[in-house]
Amino acid sequence: MTNTPSLTFLGGVGTVTGSKFLFQAPAAKVLLDCGLFQGLSSLRRRNWDAPGFEWRDIDAVVLTHAHLDHSGYLPLLARHGWSGPVYCTEGTARIAEIILTDSAHLQEEEARHANEHGWSKHKPALPLYDAHDAQRACGLLTAIPYDQQTRVADGVDLTLGNAGHILGSSWARLEVADGDGARSVMSSGDLGRPVHPLLVPPEPRPAVDTMLIESTYGNRQHDPSDSTERLGELIRRTAQRGGSVLIPAFAVDRTEVLLHDLIQLKLTGQIPDLPIVVDSPMALACLAVYRDAMKNHWPEIRADVDDSVLFEPEHLVEVHTAEESARWNDPRNPAVIVSASGMASGGRVLHHLRYMLPNRRHAVAIVGFAAEGTRARQLVDGAAELKIHGRYVPVNAEVVVLDSFSAHADADELYAWATAAPAPDTCFVVHGEQDASAAFAARLHDDAGWTAIVPRPGERVLI
Repeated sequence: MTNTPSLTFLGGVGTVTGSKFLFQAPAAKVLLDCGLFQGLSSLRRRNWDAPGFEWRDIDAVVLTHAHLDHSGYLPLLARHGWSGPVYCTEGTARIAEIILTDSAHLQEEEARHANEHGWSKHKPALPLYDAHDAQRACGLLTAIPYDQQTRVADGVDLTLGNAGHILGSSWARLEVADGDGARSVMSSGDLGRPVHPLLVPPEPRPAVDTMLIESTYGNRQHDPSDSTERLGELIRRTAQRGGSVLIPAFAVDRTEVLLHDLIQLKLTGQIPDLPIVVDSPMALACLAVYRDAMKNHWPEIRADVDDSVLFEPEHLVEVHTAEESARWNDPRNPAVIVSASGMASGGRVLHHLRYMLPNRRHAVAIVGFAAEGTRARQLVDGAAELKIHGRYVPVNAEVVVLDSFSAHADADELYAWATAAPAPDTCFVVHGEQDASAAFAARLHDDAGWTAIVPRPGERVLI
């Protein structure tokens, strides 16, 4: 072990996926996030490579939140036999268990489908990990409260603060004593928006020596127009032509925010009284956690949220089985279908897209960030066809982008949050595509006078 703390950037650099940052202290190694690479095939192949660190040496993992790009590599650690603690909030622990179990199921199902239909070049196609690996990983999750300093490894203390991104999301501050005194490093995780309709705004960050900040929207501002109103307009005109609106949505938080707005649109008569369909077992499981959080007034939940009608089952069509899902592939009557995954990288939404995209009556709404190489990004970029399950499907349905539903802070919101506390010695701009990270680093340098760096994949720096 070195006496000088260091950081190694193993993922989440030049991309919004695969977040993994190795913090090495004098007597311990802690992994900040443990995410899966998604999107481009060149990124996905990295999930099969050696991890870039010796897994036996990791003393603890810290999860900032439960999304797969921050938690989805944990079952691989468990498969290798790693059995150390994974520290996170209660909300993250509950949702990560749902996400990791679902991820394993989807990978097993995709491998089975590929082998049955012969569309994979691998013979046989194999899942990256299975349900047993996910179960072992979930057994390692250790919940700790917000704003409580916790010793997580030899000489390393952790504090989690509310990040306002999804239920349970946090920024993470690590502090370690070295020969010259205490040194601190923090990761923003994924930062939420002050205008989130369900969650309180991100908690102010503390002063630290070294900072990692996400930059998903580092070069963009969210559309100031009312996305809820635009969604209502899309639903009305689609229903008038006899079609349905399909919304690929992340199962965690994005689905809940959409349902909040859809139910309000319906109750106020701004859209027709048509079925609002939730077709994602994972989304329904996460919805139950959000219901519990609202009922029990978790600290992340806004005090002004009206839960008297919010998410009640009588306002929704909850689809659980694959057979029920198939009946909504090409609806005969107008409906709104919310289905995962949000970037259309897998899950039941692929079957809906396959049947609905060729039909001009229907519409697809993209309601959040779409990473490079994903089908959602292809739709945003105006693709004329999508490859789904080995076949090309024409895109004739109307496609509308409503990125103000995003749970990520935009460039102005990131900048305001970051610069509200004293500047760190060095700020590393991560979790963004290259242009976004470079633009945000330049803004921090030029406007705030910070030392702001976009690290290289695999780079190790002393802090």
